Amino acid sequence: MREWPEQEEKPREECGVFGAYDLDGNDVAHSIYYGLLALQHRGQESCGIAVSDTEGPKGRVKVKKGMGLVNEVFTAEGISSLDHGNIGVGHVRYSTAGASTGENAQPLVLNYVKGTLALAHNGNLVNAPELKRELEYDGAIFQTTIDSEVMAYHVARARVRCGSVEEAVKTAMKKIRGAYSLVIMSPRKLIGVRDPFGFRPLCMGRRENTWFLASESCALDTVGAEFVRDVRPGEIVCITKDGIRSDRLDSAREARCVFEYIYFARPDTRIDGVSVYHARMAAGRFLARDYPAEADLVVGVPESGNAAAQGYAEESGIPYGTAFVKNGYVGRTFIKPSQKNRESGVQVKLNVLKEAVAGKRIVMVDDSLVRGTTCGRIVKMLRAAGAREVHVRISAPPFLHPCYFGTDIPSEDQLAAHDRTVEEIRQEIGADSLGYLKLERLPGMVEGLSICAACFDGDYPVAPPREDIRGEYIK
Repeated sequence: MREWPEQEEKPREECGVFGAYDLDGNDVAHSIYYGLLALQHRGQESCGIAVSDTEGPKGRVKVKKGMGLVNEVFTAEGISSLDHGNIGVGHVRYSTAGASTGENAQPLVLNYVKGTLALAHNGNLVNAPELKRELEYDGAIFQTTIDSEVMAYHVARARVRCGSVEEAVKTAMKKIRGAYSLVIMSPRKLIGVRDPFGFRPLCMGRRENTWFLASESCALDTVGAEFVRDVRPGEIVCITKDGIRSDRLDSAREARCVFEYIYFARPDTRIDGVSVYHARMAAGRFLARDYPAEADLVVGVPESGNAAAQGYAEESGIPYGTAFVKNGYVGRTFIKPSQKNRESGVQVKLNVLKEAVAGKRIVMVDDSLVRGTTCGRIVKMLRAAGAREVHVRISAPPFLHPCYFGTDIPSEDQLAAHDRTVEEIRQEIGADSLGYLKLERLPGMVEGLSICAACFDGDYPVAPPREDIRGEYIK
């Protein structure tokens, strides 16, 4: 796991993937650009777009990628360099495996004996080192250290023996263990892939004669596409000019990442038929039932705490209000204050409305509590603004275990709940009371979907990676 900067407390996002295929031959780069803007919350380190012309020379791919936000990497000139491409894939990245460098930006473009593949990946593989060693025996030379390149090489190697790209993908999936949603562009096909557990979301949409694949349905809304359906766990969807084909790898268990509903996804997204907004509202209602408080105002910590706070307010009858002003020009990553100055990283992003909280008993709802440092600072800010009491409610259970499937949750010794009681954490953050969402409430929050909650209960659907000789987990 990467070291967590002092000011960073939230679990990091996954990545976001987006694909488009215009069957009428029109350019898709602008649509992919807008789709990536809608997925920017899933990764702010790097981004990229690769496009091709299905009627042009086979294997000719135009690609542009770089470090930074989508609107920083893709200027008007940058987008115009991707003209004459009616099929393409895009990616926004937050790294959970591999360094945060331009070389690791996606999509990956791989030339092999039968053609060219462009691949964008969201997730994390637990057996990547084994897969990489197998390829190195065949003479593969890796340019980066990311799981996505290992996956792309395995697909390309299988393609040499298989009759189609989708058959090669299915062959590779039988070896790969972990979490992944993929969008893959071959010279004449757009392919969407979801791992058999369904850890990572992926959905399909259509706008007239253009088909789309996206990590979240909100990205389809952004490009004016109609949601068609979710890609099912273990499914391989192949879009060509002749229509859509589907194949599926069976799974004994589905295990969607519950943190998509708690924090990662945008509230206007639906994943596998469940509204993220309604899931967060339900979490807030459960918190109100299980941890009532005598208070004057319920407030949410923006953004993902807001819907849970509304649910708490509706269930409890306590008024819902706004206590925080968020700086809209600061993303989820920014230049962190150093020890040489006294600026608070929290207050750069949030400030308290003193008029809203002064003299009041506040219920503050947040989506998670990892180490407790950020939550403690926010409690202090509310008290400094005149709040009489601050009751903290967390719309997730306590984090007790790391994640190996693409969510950057730190090692156990960095988790506040690992070796502390709820009362000890309450004292540490300075709250008058503290309540976490109960573990048994999670299925009700997501309307009974099969989920992965290993970061809370330690029940890993896939065995974690083995430890190497230094006692560190291989990722």
